[in-house]
Amino acid sequence: MINLQEESDFENTVGISARRFEESPFIECHDTSRMIRGVYAGRFFAVYNGEDYLAKYWTLRRKALIFDVPEKPVEISGPDSVAFLEKVLTRKVSSMKKGRGYYALACTPKGGIFMDGVIFKLGENRFWYVQADGPFETWLLANSSGFDVEISDPHSRVLQIQGPASIDIMRDASDGKINEEMGYFKAGYFEIGGQLLYVSRTGFTNELGFEIYTNGSETDHVALWNHLIKVGEPYGLEFSSTRAMTIRRIEGGILGNTTDMDTTMNPYEAGLGAFVDMDKDEFVGRDALVGLDTRALLFGLTCEGATPTSNSEIIDGDSVVGQITAGVPSPTLGMGIGYVRFHYQDEWVGRKLILRLPTGECHSCAIVDLPFFDKERHIVRGLDRKIP
Repeated sequence: MINLQEESDFENTVGISARRFEESPFIECHDTSRMIRGVYAGRFFAVYNGEDYLAKYWTLRRKALIFDVPEKPVEISGPDSVAFLEKVLTRKVSSMKKGRGYYALACTPKGGIFMDGVIFKLGENRFWYVQADGPFETWLLANSSGFDVEISDPHSRVLQIQGPASIDIMRDASDGKINEEMGYFKAGYFEIGGQLLYVSRTGFTNELGFEIYTNGSETDHVALWNHLIKVGEPYGLEFSSTRAMTIRRIEGGILGNTTDMDTTMNPYEAGLGAFVDMDKDEFVGRDALVGLDTRALLFGLTCEGATPTSNSEIIDGDSVVGQITAGVPSPTLGMGIGYVRFHYQDEWVGRKLILRLPTGECHSCAIVDLPFFDKERHIVRGLDRKIP
């Protein structure tokens, strides 16, 4: 199942039993009659809420947005937790320090990407893996034979506060405990509005930002939401559905699991070879990755004449050489952008090709490296504070 969030999806909806998936504990804080829900990691979330998403996008880039996101933390604990994670993840876990997060992949035995997410070390032999879409908890249980580990659901819901004002908001929300000294991908427990919560300096927008993880029934979710909104109001903080986030994550070169990459694509093909540690003795999928062509199949595409949509075709001469996995209008660049997955490796960057939309319309397009701008990632690291 893929999670498309294009404009046409806001109208292409069906009724579904609400008991099948987890509702957000923050729902009463932002629900409207116009909300369109998506399902991700077994959880409902707002893909659209009737807002002007272009205005929300610029609020994200210039001030800050709060997102109620469905990414799901899974807890891995026990005496063999490190050894187990070394087996199931492509990155080395044994050298992780408490309070540190790593972007990490999990592969199938054939080397395909099964899951991506962020692994945090909360304590000795205690980790959280904040997963993307897919049945990762079940997959972990299936691979845990022979390991003294416990795989559990901490029932944590995640809020993201993203944008250049996020550092000021989180500083005030934590009475100064969270500040510029908290580095990118660092994490820890902080008191937020009188509640002790896990906070990481991460996000899904490639803007400066933070994620706040609740503690299940121990958290007063409405009180937390009200505290953050009150603290953030002077800085222009607003709630948004994930539409603005989707645009910004594609601009920033962040891939979506099951949408832009899946089990039929290995990490090298997705351009994620840097997150595969072949120096490890063993991990699921390692043998299948040995000796593969390490060139990517996934690149960026820009188009001044149209916005690419999923399943649009990329044509070189008379041949279809790739297809679009996801596309959005880029307000910053003033053109349509998207991800193109090519059918074979080649020197694609810099090429001028043809984008054929599902309607049959054809437009000239260019193939580019990712991300589309801020290639040194100065914005997300807080090194570039210029407001666009």
